[in-house]
Amino acid sequence: MKMSRLVAFSSSLLLGAALALTGAGVANADSSAAAVDYVALGDSYSSGVGAGSYDGSSCKRSSRAYPALWAAANSPSSFDFAACSGARTGDVTGGQLGKLAASTDLVSISIGGNDAGFADVMTTCVLQSEATCLNRIATARSYVDTTLPGRLDSVYTAIRSKAPSARVVVLGYPRFYQLGGGCIAGLSEKERSAINAASDHLNTATAKRAADHGFTFGDVRTTFTGHEICSSNSWLHSVNWLNIGESYHPTAAGQSGGYLPVFKSAL
Repeated sequence: MKMSRLVAFSSSLLLGAALALTGAGVANADSSAAAVDYVALGDSYSSGVGAGSYDGSSCKRSSRAYPALWAAANSPSSFDFAACSGARTGDVTGGQLGKLAASTDLVSISIGGNDAGFADVMTTCVLQSEATCLNRIATARSYVDTTLPGRLDSVYTAIRSKAPSARVVVLGYPRFYQLGGGCIAGLSEKERSAINAASDHLNTATAKRAADHGFTFGDVRTTFTGHEICSSNSWLHSVNWLNIGESYHPTAAGQSGGYLPVFKSAL
């Protein structure tokens, strides 16, 4: 980033904060992103699977995903939406980083869930026994402990190499279930608790790797609290037999109410 751009970006953010504190209009604060070159990387939680309004590509990028919502509200000087459904760490390093450049100011990413076998865990737990479900979750947790940190390091190092001056925000994953909630069928409470704990485990590992690279971690568990599956106002799809790919992904409300505020806060 050129020094003039850095100064302009920092100054505009401070001005936006001052205007908010003094009650000035929100429209003025939104102008802080005008000089920002923004690239959104990652998996289906960043591409917006589950939110609808897709772009027609196999990546299922949604205009209701948090990166697109932020870009629409803030009109950055450039916005490249590279996040893709099903992406793993290798897909990011192998196919998404071409959007980055020395001029990139802002990067967002969610990644790691597919590497840890998120889809297979949920399929196993829905279709097989409780014991098989818990064993599969244990295998995923072991992967997060032994293999995922190195893969995240590879992604984060590559991002920093290609965009040395960018602010990088790493978004985590929500807990899926409200324990003691209103679900009367489906998984057992023990399975739901183990899945939530595995999500916490993944978030902890991801946050540690992000911090070690100087990146900001956005924890969405706080905004999704009270909006998990089995709550009265879920922002996550449960099993959707008519569109199985949207199962266990945020709805449009989950993107706008769960992910977007955390991303904005990180800025």
